[in-house]
Amino acid sequence: MPASPILGPAPVYEDYARCIHCGLCLNACPTYRLWNLEADSPRGRIHQMINVEQGNVGVTDSFVDHLDKCLDCRACETACPSGVEYGKLIEHARARIERDYERPWLARVTRNFVFRHLLPDPHRIMDFARVIRLYQRSGLQAIARGIGVLKFLGLAEREVLLPRIDDRFFYSRFGWTYPAAGPRRARVAFFAGCIANVTFSQLNEATLRVLAANGCEVVVPAGQRCCGALAAHSGFRDTARDLAEKNLGVFLREKFDAVITNAAGCGSMLKEYDHLFSPDEKKYEQAHAFSENVRDVTEFLATLGLIAKLNPLPLRVTYQDSCHLLHGQTIREAPRSLLRAIPSLDFVELPYSELCCGSAGIYNVTQTETALELLAEKMRHAQSTRAQTIVTANPGCLLQLRAGAALHHTNQEVLHVVELLDRSMHA
Repeated sequence: MPASPILGPAPVYEDYARCIHCGLCLNACPTYRLWNLEADSPRGRIHQMINVEQGNVGVTDSFVDHLDKCLDCRACETACPSGVEYGKLIEHARARIERDYERPWLARVTRNFVFRHLLPDPHRIMDFARVIRLYQRSGLQAIARGIGVLKFLGLAEREVLLPRIDDRFFYSRFGWTYPAAGPRRARVAFFAGCIANVTFSQLNEATLRVLAANGCEVVVPAGQRCCGALAAHSGFRDTARDLAEKNLGVFLREKFDAVITNAAGCGSMLKEYDHLFSPDEKKYEQAHAFSENVRDVTEFLATLGLIAKLNPLPLRVTYQDSCHLLHGQTIREAPRSLLRAIPSLDFVELPYSELCCGSAGIYNVTQTETALELLAEKMRHAQSTRAQTIVTANPGCLLQLRAGAALHHTNQEVLHVVELLDRSMHA
């Protein structure tokens, strides 16, 4: 029986052939910088993809290993002079792996549960979060850490990265509309994400306050789902398409000046929803129209202009570029301009800010050792700035950097750009 087709547009040979093997991507690639291995560089991985696409080799253990080790940070796209769209290529290759490669039983079951059943369903996310919250609040976490059972099970490093579950979930805000403070300058929809609704409710609330204070009426549409980024990056393209169709149905019901997200990873995915559908599919035009209206909150506020009064914050602050904001959405100056607008803030650039912190979706769970190596380097650079606060623009980066601050005892606070704006507004 022939293999089922991978849904959506597939790369053609010219997409791979844009890579001219110049090597300018090498120094931008986190895994190549760590190991100096061609097979773990962007051009090396593209070479392997071509061989698989042309049928010269099958989907081997080696092929899967090298592609699994890629963070999909897309720093190579920023460095590439030929315009190679590496993100598209790696996602298609991982969809092929998911279709043609049989992973070990436990990995297969876990991946199917997470990407097909947990992330797409808000009720399952909340139920799962309540279990984790019980573990964290009941004393079980302290006991597990104290007696060393996590280390014995090989889970100690991963458990450190576990986010603290909120007392109240942001899901309760779905269906609400928040009026603008003063004359309305824009009417926007807020995309709240999935895991962020149980671990970053305060960030989402801060985002609503900052938008409203700057003249935005903010609608939090009911019925929205996970953006699908984690599924797409992991090869579950059919799940990503299903989630995209649900979100298109929700956000296209009304007219908004913009669809706003505070998660760089979500924003990158939402802006590329049309990549999930072929031009001859009915949903393509809807996806394209929707994607054109998506804005990262820093991008939107920097363009709209801040009108809310900002009070002085005498802090030394550095900024870590979120990969999918800088490399996926090519947004660099917007978050920096917002930080510079805060009176008394001492902003200092972070060395190698453009390199991934190691979070990369679920990379810090699936490739923990590598993620922690990248994090250690990131925290060394963060300490060199003598900044009291590290600021970034993506929940995954927040989790990783907060873990880094704890593991490396830097005593640095880690905040989203919007949280710092909100603090300045209420100082």
